[in-house]
Amino acid sequence: MVKVGIIGGSGLDDPEILDNTEIIHADTPYGKPSSALSVGRINGVDVVLLARHGEKHQFSPTQVNYRANIHALKNQGVTHVIATTACGSLKDEIDRGHFVIVDQFIDFTKHRKITFHDSFANGAVHTPMAEPFDSGLRKTLYAAAKELGYATHYGGTVITIEGPRFSTKAESKMFRMWGGDVINMSVATEAMLANEAGIPYAVVAMSTDYDCWKEDEEPVSWEEILEVFHQNADRVKKLLIKAVSNLG
Repeated sequence: MVKVGIIGGSGLDDPEILDNTEIIHADTPYGKPSSALSVGRINGVDVVLLARHGEKHQFSPTQVNYRANIHALKNQGVTHVIATTACGSLKDEIDRGHFVIVDQFIDFTKHRKITFHDSFANGAVHTPMAEPFDSGLRKTLYAAAKELGYATHYGGTVITIEGPRFSTKAESKMFRMWGGDVINMSVATEAMLANEAGIPYAVVAMSTDYDCWKEDEEPVSWEEILEVFHQNADRVKKLLIKAVSNLG
């Protein structure tokens, strides 16, 4: 039976998309997740929704308890996890408001718990990560986006930085040289932990800006990101509803 966990990024964590919602205050061996869990249904499919940065966006990317979030979803019996995230574009062709169904990550974080296996006392654990994003889920998200007529890029590498600061121009240009397509502050951490937990995971990334590599534009600002969010939040919700419905 399908049960979908949705991790909502900034401005993309609206429990109103669920029917018959029940609120669960979970706890885990790793502490409390970022938010209460909203448990309900989308067109008959069981869904558990979690706000990555908390109900009031009170957790910075570094403060998010990613381990507790993934563990709480696993405890609820989710069979798939779909995450949403805002991202900066590192490519001309990925415009503001475009969606990217990423297939690879480069982890550039520095201060996070990125594994459930801190100790090898009970044996070594090295989780394969060659394909960190589930291909079946990615196809479902892409098909839903195309059905809705949204400009969507199938595949791409996301660079995950520590934050909360944005990149320098030198860093932004370096990430482009590395082959990055988009940049954000959360996805790699979640993908690693979801893979360790054995839960298929995929992301729909919404481009909100061009980071700071584009010399003919002002560098990214939080205000700019919020503006693009508000313009596109309904499209993300429609995409989630259609993708979840197609998984049922």
